[in-house]
Amino acid sequence: MTNSPRLKSKHPYAEYIERIQQGKTLLPDTPENVLEVVGILKSYGVVMESYYKNLLYIAEWQFLELFPFFKYFNGQVTVAKVLRHWWHDRINFEYAEYCMKVMQWHGGGGLDTYLESETFRNYAQKAIDAKTRGNFLIRGLNKAFPEFLLEQVRQSVYYSVLGQFWDVMCEIFLTLSDLYDLGTIKTIPQVVEHVKSGLVAAASKPIVYTVDIRGQRYDIIPKSAELTFLADAAIPYVETIFFRGTPFLGTVSYNAQAQQIPFDQGRFAYGALYADPLPTGGAGIPPTLLMQDMRHFIPDYLHHVYQQTIRKEDDLLIKICESFQKSMFCVTNATILGLMPHPSDTLDPKEQRANLMYLQGWMDRLQSSRLESVQIGSAP
Repeated sequence: MTNSPRLKSKHPYAEYIERIQQGKTLLPDTPENVLEVVGILKSYGVVMESYYKNLLYIAEWQFLELFPFFKYFNGQVTVAKVLRHWWHDRINFEYAEYCMKVMQWHGGGGLDTYLESETFRNYAQKAIDAKTRGNFLIRGLNKAFPEFLLEQVRQSVYYSVLGQFWDVMCEIFLTLSDLYDLGTIKTIPQVVEHVKSGLVAAASKPIVYTVDIRGQRYDIIPKSAELTFLADAAIPYVETIFFRGTPFLGTVSYNAQAQQIPFDQGRFAYGALYADPLPTGGAGIPPTLLMQDMRHFIPDYLHHVYQQTIRKEDDLLIKICESFQKSMFCVTNATILGLMPHPSDTLDPKEQRANLMYLQGWMDRLQSSRLESVQIGSAP
């Protein structure tokens, strides 16, 4: 093998390709960015812990409950909790469900393939039969509409899979915060490496799902389905939540004649990497629920930075969204490195060419994102 100089790209975003090739990051490495990213991921990790536990509770204990009135209570229903729920003095679990439904709608990966297989149908039907035993009304409904309960099971699968994915990511983000507090994490490349290492370590973790029905366990996704964390949960999540998303009501017209929404679902660009922080901070926009949840857990050092701005608390949700967006570019950066076909520092011409084509594909997707906007070093 003959070593050669690193290949150069003529892509409009060649600068970012070169950064990755040189071991640098999409987000500039500044102390302000490190503080923002770690601080917001600490808050996100705390909120995500509540999200994933509730998703797993719903998947396990609200299985085929057609009217799950208390699904957000994790089995602990009290008058005080109901009143706090009505008063919205709580975590907004609706955002977790929004992400779950976006993943289900876009599909993708081995999970999507499995859910359309006969194997899944057989497992799901056994669970459906056990759950509806003695319920002649629901059995009759299922007989009249054979896909109805099956689709409910598919949705339960996405509750579980997203819960399992966030369980891993929660640990990564909270550990990152701990290392920052200890002075171990000091740079954006270290942040990216920490996230990448966490993703790689969990890459082959099996995605499985069973439910308890009258004291008996029923497989919905058995280990034999060979679904894994990275390929069948992480990558579809990045594709659907970071990139595609869904158009938010009130920001674009759903009128087909207005043609404001792409006809091709694959061209959707409403994900976290594209979101304009201004409408995201508004009522009725799903990510606003996440920003409202995170505001309660902002570390003091990050909150202090926000307090130094002209508007202080008045545009806190927008500040949180901008910091969160920076953090998501770090996670995207980690994903890019983790999936790169060859080491970024390879000198083999063929491997360099493969890496270059791979990176250019990512940059094609990122050209219309807010990558340029997050190049500012600190919170506004």
